[in-house]
Amino acid sequence: MSEMAFEIHEASYTYLGNVAALDRVELAVRKGERLAILGANGSGKSTLLKLMDGLYFPTSGQVCFGGQLLTEEAFRDDAFNFDFRRKVGFVFQDSDVQLFCSSVWDEIAFAPLQLGLDQEEVRQRVETALAALRIEKLADRPPHRLSGGEKKRVALAAVLSLDPQVWLMDEPSAGLDPRSQSWLEDFIFDQGSLGRTIVTATHDLALVEAFADRVVVFDEEHRLVAEGKPAEILADTHLLVQCNLIHQHRHVHPETHEEHSHPHQHGLGHDHAHPLR
Repeated sequence: MSEMAFEIHEASYTYLGNVAALDRVELAVRKGERLAILGANGSGKSTLLKLMDGLYFPTSGQVCFGGQLLTEEAFRDDAFNFDFRRKVGFVFQDSDVQLFCSSVWDEIAFAPLQLGLDQEEVRQRVETALAALRIEKLADRPPHRLSGGEKKRVALAAVLSLDPQVWLMDEPSAGLDPRSQSWLEDFIFDQGSLGRTIVTATHDLALVEAFADRVVVFDEEHRLVAEGKPAEILADTHLLVQCNLIHQHRHVHPETHEEHSHPHQHGLGHDHAHPLR
């Protein structure tokens, strides 16, 4: 049995026939791995996740899951499609895209019902997911009336109810406040500790540092240009600047009127000391 969850060979993808989104991506994801796909907005990382979930198919190259080639023809086979959707869960960046039922309970119950589980098993799965995400009090609420952080929890609970072997997460920390981001990091870490394969597309360096075993990096030409341990990648300032994940922030010290520059990541607190000269 293959030790790889995904094997991606020279995969490229173009929109509208000529707009490049991925350029000859070569990547293998081990079972049980916590992988971060790091890149700026528009670099191709979300497109790669959708190829891995069988939502898109490569213009050229191959994507395999568990040794099985992912093609439109493969997904037309009901048995394969059912098995794949049971094993692989996808969390969209925008929770509103994922949530469509009239109540949180119905939202979480929807996927287990599609598996043909009996009512008692569905009820247990829903209650387990509600408790795991600490959203029991939201069970009767309509998802569209929830806050962004609450919607994210419901989206995660809806995937958790499938008990998937693989989690594909697209920018899961987008729009979350610090407290919500902290529980998200704990949730991802806990799922990884259970042996689940976690693949997360993000440009959030703090999230990468918190959960990943390995990091791959996209540049703005839609190519994978680096891979390594989180500490190695996050210490490579030149790489992060080149891939538009941090920028050189320039300012003038009021005491000396001297110009100074240092790396700075968008979206994080800009907290650093300026020694007097």
